[in-house]
Amino acid sequence: MRVLVADDEQVLADTVAEGLRQFAMAVDVVYDGAAALERATVNSYDVAVLDRDMPGLTGDDVCRRMLDLESGTRVLLLTAAAGIRDRVEGLGLGADDYLTKPFAFAELAARVQALGRRAGRAAKPVLECDGIVLDTARHVVTRDGLPLALSPKEFAVLLVLMRADGAVVSAEDLLEQAWDEHADPFTNSVRVTVMTLRKKLGYPPVIHTVPRVGYRLET
Repeated sequence: MRVLVADDEQVLADTVAEGLRQFAMAVDVVYDGAAALERATVNSYDVAVLDRDMPGLTGDDVCRRMLDLESGTRVLLLTAAAGIRDRVEGLGLGADDYLTKPFAFAELAARVQALGRRAGRAAKPVLECDGIVLDTARHVVTRDGLPLALSPKEFAVLLVLMRADGAVVSAEDLLEQAWDEHADPFTNSVRVTVMTLRKKLGYPPVIHTVPRVGYRLET
């Protein structure tokens, strides 16, 4: 899942982004509405978390313009305004969800995950392949009933491969979906992450390399 976080409270924005990354999300962070809109026009996001009260181009403005882009990005608005009228107004802008500040991070993460499952085509919350069970809601992976200790990036790569349902996924697609915008396209991070993931998944191997093309998950 790729997420955009936009909030002029930089400490809050950075904290939210770092927390979401622990759930294997690729998160880009900006601190004003203009930067958020610029990112939304050049990158494909599953979910955007927008502060309604940013100075200049507000979260409301960004939400409206993102709808015009027809990107399919789900929008979660954040605001200090807690009244029912404010919530109704926010949802009326076309936002998919609304959360008032201060909020519990666990609730924010759960709402972002729920919106991510609704972005694009419907995605199952629990995926299975050759004894591997990946639960996106609980952020748990097991194989043959035994828990696997995966890093957030390993979890993200496995999720992309399992959702591909046997199709080949290129290294470029993995970078796009599992890393943020600061990922170096010439890095060997994908290869290294796939290698460590293979080791943790154990035998028989299920991640296969298609030379000069990418990776495929198959039994």
